[in-house]
Amino acid sequence: MAVILGGIVALFAYAGGWLTPHELTPARLTDTFEQLSGVHPGFRRNHAKGVCVSGYFESNGKGAELSRASVFQAGRVPVVGRFSLGGGQPDMADGPQAVRGLGLMFELPGGEQWRTAMVNLPVFPVRTPQAFRDFLLATAKDPATGKPNPAKMQAFLTQYPGTAKALQILGSHPPSSGFDDSSFNSLNAFRFVNSSGAEAYARWTFVPLPATHTVNTINPGSTNNDYLFDALITSVHLHPLQWRLVLTVAQAGDATDDASIPWPADRRQIDAGTLTLDHIESDDTGLARDLNFDPLVLPDGIATSDDPLLSARSAVYSQSFTRRESEPRTPSPISPAEVGRQP
Repeated sequence: MAVILGGIVALFAYAGGWLTPHELTPARLTDTFEQLSGVHPGFRRNHAKGVCVSGYFESNGKGAELSRASVFQAGRVPVVGRFSLGGGQPDMADGPQAVRGLGLMFELPGGEQWRTAMVNLPVFPVRTPQAFRDFLLATAKDPATGKPNPAKMQAFLTQYPGTAKALQILGSHPPSSGFDDSSFNSLNAFRFVNSSGAEAYARWTFVPLPATHTVNTINPGSTNNDYLFDALITSVHLHPLQWRLVLTVAQAGDATDDASIPWPADRRQIDAGTLTLDHIESDDTGLARDLNFDPLVLPDGIATSDDPLLSARSAVYSQSFTRRESEPRTPSPISPAEVGRQP
């Protein structure tokens, strides 16, 4: 019994990083977000600022060629989601360069779920969890200047030269004006398995459909910290927002373990259906506040790849969820009154 208990304790110690003080663990990576943004009780450690949405996904059946997942069978399934901005400060000011996120949970027949967390970036800046933590620290603002330290960034790029190429790609893709006209990318590759057992690797993108109304998303300056969210709220009140789900299929030799490398533009794409979001709520009242958009919650027919970021994302999301669920809830800066205001 003592040996068994000792083994269990050792496993917990290893999982917590107590026996490997220099190894990056989910707790340490989550601590890094807190170090840079502070602790805001009840909020996510990253993508803290957001609003909840819901709607449905209408599959056209074409995705079944790649995957036996029920979400790709022709028909409609309900969806719960959340739009957000990258960063750990729930009251941060909206800005055109802020990373925009979209988390979705598809409610599938038989109790299955598909959860995905995407961003509007065309590539991720780094390949590994350790590189991501180092990137966060290298790009953090110096308290003395209010800007990142160029020497730290140069040292980072020397250690991780692949990030320089990714940053060039990011710099050549200026962001769209708002949430509703942004494309949202999985970035990581996943393994798709169809009904015959054939496997293929794919990434996906939700591509916005043209809206029937347009909403002004020009930054009004310092007078409105929430202008991107206000425009999103107005858009949803005016009309449902829609995106096409586009699956991009890898060919032999394409990187499936590196989200910082784009696949060639000529890769085959499959339009798998249409996402419609027609309801919006504050984090205070919406269902998505208590959702963990774990990218490894996958239905039968979609499986993880060899990308090291996927398991790290899953573990850090779990850490963030556990911490915020044990904390008192703080009202969201995007209040129910603000979300409910008609245009």
